[in-house]
Amino acid sequence: MAKGNVLVGQSGGPTSVINSSLAGVVDGALKSKKIDRVFGMRYGIEGVLNDFLIDLGSESPDVLKGLRSTPGSALGSSRLKLKDEHFPAVLKQLKKYDIRYYFMIGGNDTMDTIHRVTKYANENGHEMVGVGVPKTVDNDLHGTDHTPGYPSAARYVALSVLQAGILARDMQKVDQFVVFQSIGRSAGWLPAAAACARIGGESAPHVLLLPERPFDRAAFLAAVAKAHKSHGFVSIVCGEGITNADGTPVSVSTTKDKFGNTEFGAMGGTSAAMVLHRIIADEFGWRGEFQVTESLPMCGADRGVKLDFDEAFACGQQAVKLAASGVGGVMVTMNRLNKPSEKYQMGFGTISLSEVANHERPMPNHFITKDGFGVTKAFLDYVTPLMGPLPTYASLAAKRAKP
Repeated sequence: MAKGNVLVGQSGGPTSVINSSLAGVVDGALKSKKIDRVFGMRYGIEGVLNDFLIDLGSESPDVLKGLRSTPGSALGSSRLKLKDEHFPAVLKQLKKYDIRYYFMIGGNDTMDTIHRVTKYANENGHEMVGVGVPKTVDNDLHGTDHTPGYPSAARYVALSVLQAGILARDMQKVDQFVVFQSIGRSAGWLPAAAACARIGGESAPHVLLLPERPFDRAAFLAAVAKAHKSHGFVSIVCGEGITNADGTPVSVSTTKDKFGNTEFGAMGGTSAAMVLHRIIADEFGWRGEFQVTESLPMCGADRGVKLDFDEAFACGQQAVKLAASGVGGVMVTMNRLNKPSEKYQMGFGTISLSEVANHERPMPNHFITKDGFGVTKAFLDYVTPLMGPLPTYASLAAKRAKP
């Protein structure tokens, strides 16, 4: 590849560590002899179309360092779906700023954008290399052991369910159940992480509802009744995208985004947690509550995992190394090098952008219990090294006093 400039952007929903990946790209680019300037697109691909780029190379070292622990999407994000008529205008901007290295940090739709833009540019005489940097709290990107952002979001969910479970246990004479809803459109990696709340000896959560398994009302109510009989209260965790056997969402949301994805938090819709709350209350006559965190696990830097921030930064650096060596059309992947019984180790790999864009990664069957309401030891072995140990809390052990 000839010497040229870098363009980097962020797209889709943020994570607690997406800015660390941005800092990694900038760090790698500024150190590369093949790169002159580093531009950032404001609000994703819209920044290219609207000629709104910023000179990231002029940012102070303190700001770039600070990005490594800053939540949100510093460049701003976008959910604009590129259409054929956009490409000539995009190419004009790429030529104007002499962009030869193109990076975007995002999920499936983002990888598709990189693939289409670089393909169009190269087919029209503008040599350019594009590399994707993985990002999603859902952990559903194909071809990688996990995605930057997932460990911190998983910890956020597990801590929330752990602490809410203690609250529910102590308030069981007031509220007999609690339903916690996690983000995650079609994969159960985040709600499954709630199971780690049990590791310190707590009983919650009792019932998990994962998008990989169809919702069975009768089986669900039986599981709820069994848990209530055993513990005096019930803690339920559900993924926002759980569906009935016929494929319709339990949330009854009918709103779609520009990519055709169901928007479970859309105004006018009823969340899955609200529906489950109604089902339980109608069946048993119990009082309970539901908790819907929506996008908070995407920006909870105070619950972020150091491993996650470090890996996100390293993925950004690796993307630049690949591009500078002429490797394009790929997304950076992280590959686990150790067995479950060994200390966690991670290495890098790649997967083609087109393959990532056309596949999702649900939880494998061996991570889900046969009844569909829990996770196996294999999943706990997978997720625990990523999110780190959770706190343990005291519980009164004294028996009923006698006069």
